[in-house]
Amino acid sequence: MRKLLAASTMAAIGLLVACSSGGPRGTTSSMLPNIAEMPLAAAEYVYVTDYGDNNIAAYKVASNGDLTAVKGSPFAAGTGPTAFAVDPTGTFAYSANTGTATTAPGNISAYKIDASTGALIAVKGSPFNSGVEPSGVAIDPTGKYAYVSSYGSADVYAYSINAKTGALTALSGSPFPSGSEPEYVAIDPKGKYVYVPDYGSNDVTGYSIGSGGALTTLAGSPFKTGGGETVGATVNSTGKFAYVTNYGSGTVTAYKIAKSGALKIIKGSPVTSGGEPTNIILDPKGKFAYVSDFSSNAISAYTVNAKSGALSQITGSPFTAGTGPEYVAVDPAGKFVYAPNVTSNNISAYSIESNGALKQLSGSPFGAGTEPAAIAVCAVASGKCIPPPL
Repeated sequence: MRKLLAASTMAAIGLLVACSSGGPRGTTSSMLPNIAEMPLAAAEYVYVTDYGDNNIAAYKVASNGDLTAVKGSPFAAGTGPTAFAVDPTGTFAYSANTGTATTAPGNISAYKIDASTGALIAVKGSPFNSGVEPSGVAIDPTGKYAYVSSYGSADVYAYSINAKTGALTALSGSPFPSGSEPEYVAIDPKGKYVYVPDYGSNDVTGYSIGSGGALTTLAGSPFKTGGGETVGATVNSTGKFAYVTNYGSGTVTAYKIAKSGALKIIKGSPVTSGGEPTNIILDPKGKFAYVSDFSSNAISAYTVNAKSGALSQITGSPFTAGTGPEYVAVDPAGKFVYAPNVTSNNISAYSIESNGALKQLSGSPFGAGTEPAAIAVCAVASGKCIPPPL
């Protein structure tokens, strides 16, 4: 992802990316409420990292999907915020700030979410130290642990989360080695496994999560993708299937997850996407998948076979976006899709049709800051802002 940002910035001069995320993301396990089955939430909020402005923009979602800036937005982040995640308890949020190689080391900004307004309040002690060029962040389903992939140092940092304050403390043994140039981070909904796509080594590193949050590399890891330059990853809400975007080959690889956590490529995979796919996300019910196609300025849409996990392109896909969509998100109610466009500095917004097709909202695209990249969405329930299922 660091390479993507560099390439897009160069292009802009001559002419810019989780939980999980994308990632950003919650869980449908019994640990937390299933937001997809709740009545219409009191409010929904969208958070977008403005990479070029070093802040987080916050928006309130109207009933028709339109976005309106939250009072006090944008909120300060570190240098180059490139990933954002809302914890599954709906209390805290975290931004991975890539920094610069020489003047501003990468770190993690932590916030408490004011569910009544959508505002972000900096956690005491924030930002927290991380590896070199942190590029992805995800929170486990219990909200106890945070995992951050460090693109520049080829490892994954693991933290415990203070349940009262949201502060991060590095776990013993952290960081844990990954493949070359790790990108996003995906966690299965039962909190047993972590998957990290490795851009530089064209594979996926898999880990099991120990009782104290420490990571152990899975047998058979890293797992092949069948494509080049892996970037985005997500796991479906049942924990049966995982999906990875292959930036270099313009494809998406689907996997069946074994009981051991190992990944096995599904028959017929990888499937074709648009140009340079970066991020993938599923709707809350796991029926549809959406992929941001960075260089073809579009969103590819697929139906998900509930039994096999296989992806099939939806009629009319890909759907036009702005210039350089790098992340994509579905709101917790499964009604809208949002895609920040890093080069055109705006956010494309769509309603989801009954067959999974996307229809651009009348007010789309919505204005954003400079190089809007990562996005996370949450819905207010019982005084918390709960993110959608993985």
